[in-house]
Amino acid sequence: MLDEAKLNQFVGQLLGDLGGAASVALVRIGDALGLYRTLHAKGPLSCAQLAAHTGVHERYLREWLSHQAASNYIAYDPVTEKFALPPEQAMAFAVEDSPVYMIGGFDVVAASLENQAKVQAAFRTGNGVAWGDQAGCLFCAVARFFRPGYHNNLVAAWLPALEGMTGRLDRGGKVADVGCGHGWSTVLMAKAFPHAEFVGYDFHAGSIDDARTHARNHGVTNARFEVATAKDFPGNDFDLVTCFDCLHDMGDPAGAAAHIRQSLKPDGTWMIVEPMAGDRLEQNLNPVGRLFYAASTMICVPTSLSQEVGTALGAQAGESRLREVIGGAGFSRIRRATETPFNMILEARP
Repeated sequence: MLDEAKLNQFVGQLLGDLGGAASVALVRIGDALGLYRTLHAKGPLSCAQLAAHTGVHERYLREWLSHQAASNYIAYDPVTEKFALPPEQAMAFAVEDSPVYMIGGFDVVAASLENQAKVQAAFRTGNGVAWGDQAGCLFCAVARFFRPGYHNNLVAAWLPALEGMTGRLDRGGKVADVGCGHGWSTVLMAKAFPHAEFVGYDFHAGSIDDARTHARNHGVTNARFEVATAKDFPGNDFDLVTCFDCLHDMGDPAGAAAHIRQSLKPDGTWMIVEPMAGDRLEQNLNPVGRLFYAASTMICVPTSLSQEVGTALGAQAGESRLREVIGGAGFSRIRRATETPFNMILEARP
């Protein structure tokens, strides 16, 4: 029998979901036109004042502001008729170095929507959708989404959680950042450890071009970037190999793990940063799991299936499955070094 209370509750949930989905374009407009940044720097402002500061059409802006206030993304004072960006919302929309800066997530969702037709067709064929064939600048969006986590955690918490690693890098050492994408992680490490040598590898040539530009813009001279896969990058003398949110995207993660194992010095370390997930579905039925399963469906699984082997671990593989892949390559010491609400950081040693 239909439970009307449950129905009404579910419809309410769907209204919230639709409201969030409908907000994606508006949030990206607010970012692109500098509306959040201006409110953060100069607010509270009236609609006319914000329009004057940003050079946008007041009538469009009034509708945008009304939506943002209805979404609780900005605050509205009916007495003064002015809008403000509260400090908590500013952390998500305007402060790029904030650990909860979320604009990149909205960019990822937009790219996923553009890519629907390709992934939908792949549902019937079982074929993959290659990383470079994804619609829009997905790689730009992914880099922007992950950057805040790396900026706030990589040097401050993740590397120090590895046994003896920060001291080793302070003295020098050689590091391979495999699957480096746009190179945010590589550059952050290179700036923190100027005596060490860093090489970023990625199979996507366009991302490597952007990584090189990024390194130049930050004045980094101890990092270089090369096009290579996780199974064929050169070298066998690395003190540290890192993989940030990419092992599960690889077509042959077991083959990549084996290659990484032989690329390390005998006392080297592999750091694997992967999305936070439990080993069982019921452990991941939460807001973080919801986002990662969506990304896995639209991005991670299609990317893996487009490559050799096509293991398709998925973004919610869980630690046990990851340990199977890592341990199968000859790593005998594997531990969860640290974690965040979004990531688990595994340390693997021979």
